[in-house]
Amino acid sequence: MAQGSLEALCAGLFMVGFPGRAAPEETKALIRKGLFGAILFARNVGSVQETAELVRALKGHAGRPFALAVDQEGGRVARLKGPPFTAVPPMRALGLTGDEALAKRVGRLLAYEVRSVGFDWDFAPVLDVDTNPKNPVIGDRSFHRDAAVVARLGVALGQGMEAEGVASCAKHFPGHGDTAQDSHHELPRLPHDLARLNAVELPPFAAWAKAGLSSVMTAHVVFDAVDKGMPATMSAKAMGLLREQLGFQGVLVSDDLEMKAIAAHYSFEEAVVRGAQAGVDLFLVCREAALQQQAIEALVHAVERGVIPRARLEASKARLDALAHRFVRGPETLEGRLGSSAHLALRAGIEEQLAQGVDPTERA
Repeated sequence: MAQGSLEALCAGLFMVGFPGRAAPEETKALIRKGLFGAILFARNVGSVQETAELVRALKGHAGRPFALAVDQEGGRVARLKGPPFTAVPPMRALGLTGDEALAKRVGRLLAYEVRSVGFDWDFAPVLDVDTNPKNPVIGDRSFHRDAAVVARLGVALGQGMEAEGVASCAKHFPGHGDTAQDSHHELPRLPHDLARLNAVELPPFAAWAKAGLSSVMTAHVVFDAVDKGMPATMSAKAMGLLREQLGFQGVLVSDDLEMKAIAAHYSFEEAVVRGAQAGVDLFLVCREAALQQQAIEALVHAVERGVIPRARLEASKARLDALAHRFVRGPETLEGRLGSSAHLALRAGIEEQLAQGVDPTERA
């Protein structure tokens, strides 16, 4: 088939970020090439109206189904802050309640709020198990140090989110909870044997797969017992564990390839090619347009050289198309839902229930 169609196929396996509150021309050019979507951060969002208008502008520029994603976990990882958005406490506070019904309500609330400014996908919840008090990046983002509690509440929150029409995403497979390093800055390595992984790190993801929820995000972490030489994002063995042992059928999303855990150790070309070979469906490249273009070109060249079968990428496209069909909406005016009676009814009592008798700075 024509070069353009191959480039569109490859571009369609990327989601990008950009600086500022308007898409630069470089991002618009990548959208025209076929990007699957964009992810917005605190640097991109303004008022409710400004954020909704940016989302509408991006979707309108694409002129086709175009996914908008955000990290809205609650606690310190919340890109949409201040009224009328709810100040959802960190997931540790929810974990300490042990309440699945409350977890589902929180998932519905998060989804309602992000959907009201046009987002289709919330990269939440964290399914990492909080087993290391010195972990610099997970901590209170985790529901609990008990894997069974993480599994129950994580699945309930994801189900609530998807019931409200927003795709959910479990982070960070196979598990970032026991690391002592932050993969934004360095490449963590976990020495645990498979028995430990099967007992602690994997059960929440097994429950997620069984529940049939939409997506899982990979961890830029080396798991010695799975693949001693390769971060999970780039490891066919790690991704095979999720697909084959746990039976996950949804979309596999890479964590940001610009994070130092990957960028300081591998070229963009190697990271993308190995990730695609491993089974990643969608790659996040969250800031630099030149790197985003470089990553797309790396996939194109890998297919042209026969390093990656085109069918491998088409399988990812099929999974992404299915997610888009279910969750991705066109440009809409929805922000009037915030502060509505339905919104207030959904949030009523949640903050009090989470805060009642719980110090969310305590370890579970």
